[in-house]
Amino acid sequence: MARPWDGAAVRTVVVTGGGTGIGRSVAERFAAAGDEVVIVGRREEVLRGAAAELGARNGGRVSALACDLADPDQVQAALERLPARIDVLVNSAGSRELAPAAGPHGVLARWRGDFERNVLTAVLLTESVRDRLAPDGGRVVTVTSLAALRGGGSYGAAKAALHAWNHSLAAQLGPQGVTCNIVAPGTVAGTGFFGARLDEAELTRRAGRTLVGRVGRPSDVAAAVVFLASPDAGFITGEILQCNGGELLGR
Repeated sequence: MARPWDGAAVRTVVVTGGGTGIGRSVAERFAAAGDEVVIVGRREEVLRGAAAELGARNGGRVSALACDLADPDQVQAALERLPARIDVLVNSAGSRELAPAAGPHGVLARWRGDFERNVLTAVLLTESVRDRLAPDGGRVVTVTSLAALRGGGSYGAAKAALHAWNHSLAAQLGPQGVTCNIVAPGTVAGTGFFGARLDEAELTRRAGRTLVGRVGRPSDVAAAVVFLASPDAGFITGEILQCNGGELLGR
């Protein structure tokens, strides 16, 4: 895969949630372009397997770092193993809390779980490495969801919180030449996010809600992330880029 910015120096890229799904596809795009990539997530075995495969297949240097990004102690410990300079930080870690929402305790478990898994995983790491982001060219790209824009209970509310946070982050880091943007995907198959619910009938139904007649692929989202991380996107910051095939029109 050719680099969209041929001639530029190799960059150091950190991708959270990089062991599977969208995060893995994002990591593969950067590795294929020759960048040095660190994938971060909770499951060490999955991460190591992904790092070995991506590195071997793409000729890139890919390393794995196991860390529960919602745990401040683990984030603090991970700082010793993260690069001293980060050119691109991609916040792709996140999931839906599956705890039953019966009664106040169940509701609390669902809302707290979605906040921790989707908001804290991005905020704790980003705030901890903001001094390592490369000046005059650093990029922060955070992956959220269509649910943040059209509603989606506790999960959508958590993703929407990232939109508000990103506005503040863009304002704070802009004077340093660092851009901060959001990619908000619609339905993406092949990630494991929906589990057995995303059968053929559901895929057909969801594809019918788009303008292009299909659901997304992890590579679609990865392409959007890579664009926002490129020098060509240096004058774009504080934005939310929808990546949903027209399932929800821009607003």
